[in-house]
This record gives sequence, C-alpha cells and structure tokens, in this order.
Amino acid sequence: MHNLLKNGENMWNDKRYHTLDYELKKIFGEKAIKLSIDGSFTCPNRDGTIGIKGCIFCSERGSGDFNSDRNISITNQIEEQKQIMSKKWKSNTYIAYFQSYTNTYDSVENLKKKFYEALVCENIKGLAIATRPDCIDEQILELLEELNSKTFLWIELGLQSIHDKTAAFIRRGYDLEQFEKSYELLKSKNIRTVVHLIVGLPTENKEQYSETLKYIAEKEIWGIKLHMLHILKNTDLADYYKKNNFKILSRDEYVNIVCDSLELLNPSTVIHRLTGDGKKSELIEPIWTLDKLKVLSDIDKELKLRDSYQGKNFSL
Repeated sequence: MHNLLKNGENMWNDKRYHTLDYELKKIFGEKAIKLSIDGSFTCPNRDGTIGIKGCIFCSERGSGDFNSDRNISITNQIEEQKQIMSKKWKSNTYIAYFQSYTNTYDSVENLKKKFYEALVCENIKGLAIATRPDCIDEQILELLEELNSKTFLWIELGLQSIHDKTAAFIRRGYDLEQFEKSYELLKSKNIRTVVHLIVGLPTENKEQYSETLKYIAEKEIWGIKLHMLHILKNTDLADYYKKNNFKILSRDEYVNIVCDSLELLNPSTVIHRLTGDGKKSELIEPIWTLDKLKVLSDIDKELKLRDSYQGKNFSL
C-alpha cells in the first residue's frame, strides 16, 4: 500500500497522484515549463504511406493546435513560446516538446538537426518527442539513445486503446504487437515512455477501457496521458458524431473513470495529463472539457471523498 502522510495528504505535495509537475521539480529543483514546438513533420497516416486522413479524431494541425507557426525556425518558436509562458510562470527550466504530427517520421539527419537546434537554446533542459510506434526503427532508436545520454528525454506514444475494433475505428494504422515492439525497444535503452489513452471512445464501454488501463498498469510505463475524447470541427469524427449522435460522457462520469484509473496505476507512473485542452473555436463536444481547472478540481475532490490515491488498488 502506498504511504500517506500523517496529515492525510499524499506524498506528491498537495496531490493524491504522481504529477509531472512534482516529478520535474524533484529532478530540476524548480518548475519545468514545456514549450510546444512544431518540427514541420508529417505523418504516415496522412502522406499516403498508411492513410491520407490521419486518425479519425486528429485535428488539421496534428494535435498541435496551441503550437507556434511551423514556418518559423525551431529557435524562434522556442523564444516565442518562452515569452508566452513567462506570463504564467517564472522559471529557467524548459522542456522542448515536439508535439505536432509524428516527430520521428523523417530522415535521421533532419531529425538530429532539429532536435539539436532545440537543445542548444538557452535553458532547454530536456526534450519530449511525440511519435507513433511504427516510426521507431533501429536508426531512430540509435539517435534517441544518443539524445537520452545528453538530456532529459521522454518519448510519447499514442496507443489510445488495446482493442482491435477500436484501432480500426480510429484508423490508428498499427497493431498492438507494433506498440509492444517499440515500447520494448525504448525500454531496452532506458528511454522514458509516455503512453496516451483516450476515454469515451464510441466503440468501447467502461470495461473495455479498463482492460486497456490494466494492460498499461502491468507495464513499467514511465508516464501516462489520459484524455477525454474530443470531437473537433473538420474531423471525420465530427461527421460520425453528426450521423450517429453517440453518447458523450458527462464530467461526473469522466471524473469517476479517471479516479478508478489512478487507483489501478503504479504509484511510480508519472501522470502527464488527466484532461485535455480543446481549442474553444474548434471543439464540438464535450463542452465541459473547456473548464480544465474544474475537471481537475473535481478529480481532487473525488479522490479525497473516496479517501483514495494513485496506486491504492495497484498490484504487481
């Protein structure tokens, strides 16, 4: 059982789950600010290699709706993001987050050039690279291993679900075996991995989502991102929703699922996200996700009400 402090608060400062903020402060001694960078990459699910429309839920900007302009240099994007983020937080520790599309889908030479351009910028202390499991080969792995030896690195993989029916519905374009292979390769090189999961997919019930969560809980995953399904304008998911009007989880339903998930996860797993950031002008449903602070506050309240915390029901 995970140890709670005598005053009833969890060991992760004021949270009952292992936040990324807590983890990075422990490592760097101060808040680490992520800067969202667009590396001008594409995706095999968009350029015709696997598909041309991307995943069914993916926005036109490849999940990089809050990034800087991809037409300016990496260096200038970083400086622009620093200016924006300095209005919210004061820190000298930054993580360059390559977020849009698939950030290992290019030649090793071009990848190396862009990643190192970010690393030499002032106060960049780490890299976060979002990609697909089918875009990590031996050459890419060698580059990632090199980067891992020089900076604080993590790789984000979009799994979303372990179920074949769901993978086909969202047009993911790779099977669970491919995820397993890439995850094990990264693990063999001691490279931190963060896995993305989506809650509320129309092809799944709560039990099927729980099976995915338990699958992740059994692995030595460094981090996890939980995301409520967003229906965005100009996506095929929006068209599907218009035709089928499938059930959208309420905020209370989502909060309960998240708390159930936290109870099942290893206490050492770092929680990178518990709710998503939908762009107001693009979001169709669920509208309640726009109030991110309310969602997070309700998660905190529910955990306290349950007298619960991350890992309460975790078992090896």
